[in-house]
Amino acid sequence: MCVTMINLHAQNPNLGSAGAQFLKIPIGARSVALGGAVTGMSEDATALFWNPAGIAQAHAHSLHFSYIPWMTFFDITAIAYSVDLEEKGILGFHAITLGMDKLEITTERQPDGTGQYFDAQDMVVGASYAQRLTDRFSMGVSAKYIFQRIWNEKAHGLGFDVGTHYEIDFQKMVLAMSMQNFGPDMRLNGPELLVVVDDDELFPNRLLQTQKQTESYPLPLSFQFGLAANLIKNPYLHSRIAVDAIHYNDNAEQIHVGLETAIINLIILRGGYKFNNDEVRGSLGVGLKKKIDKMVLKLDTAVVMHERLGETTYMSMGILF
Repeated sequence: MCVTMINLHAQNPNLGSAGAQFLKIPIGARSVALGGAVTGMSEDATALFWNPAGIAQAHAHSLHFSYIPWMTFFDITAIAYSVDLEEKGILGFHAITLGMDKLEITTERQPDGTGQYFDAQDMVVGASYAQRLTDRFSMGVSAKYIFQRIWNEKAHGLGFDVGTHYEIDFQKMVLAMSMQNFGPDMRLNGPELLVVVDDDELFPNRLLQTQKQTESYPLPLSFQFGLAANLIKNPYLHSRIAVDAIHYNDNAEQIHVGLETAIINLIILRGGYKFNNDEVRGSLGVGLKKKIDKMVLKLDTAVVMHERLGETTYMSMGILF
């Protein structure tokens, strides 16, 4: 056991060193069902969560909403919107909130509860801009405000995403890259860190007020390179495969693979797998796509199988108009 731990440390000394881990929770049932291999596959408002250059491939307007009951105690809600301003570029806006119900505070002296309650909340709000530099190549950038709270302790920060999207004729192949969560370190501060101590030798009853200081922590920075291409395309079937290679600043490199097949452009079946991931195994999903006049309605669901944490269900809705 000791040898194994030493080897892991040698492979990645920064393992588990980043904070704001909610930023790594995948958003969008379609994206999740594809195993997160969507750096080159995100082409609507969901691209704001993965690769901001992808919104340059969307309709005039794209709206997305996701809900995730995360690990029993938490709920995640996400919304994204992009609008094509033609020659002026494409704007996008997105928000993610993670919350939990209040839990009673317990201590060593009061293991049955103190009568006080605490909760926690994470939030990110972002604005994005993308531009088609040619008919095949686009770039995008996002700026994000990040907020974390545990009871009354809070942290604030800024993060940035940058992405590219390049398409070639062969099998409608896409080569894409993105960098996510680049920004300064964050630190929690709050009233519960204030303490009163008796630290005066001459006047032992004189109480002094001081404050504990938490350590700062970096954001979970990541670099993705994605490839996506058609396998089959005819009036009845459209099958597309995607592969992403991902480098994290706080974990080992991973390879994500996803496969999507649309049947008569109505029912979509998806599957994905993450290689070199200790917790997430496979993922499956199904989607429905319906065109109503000039509007396209998309409903998606996905299930992710975890090694120790059971299954997580994702639900999403998208509208293109």
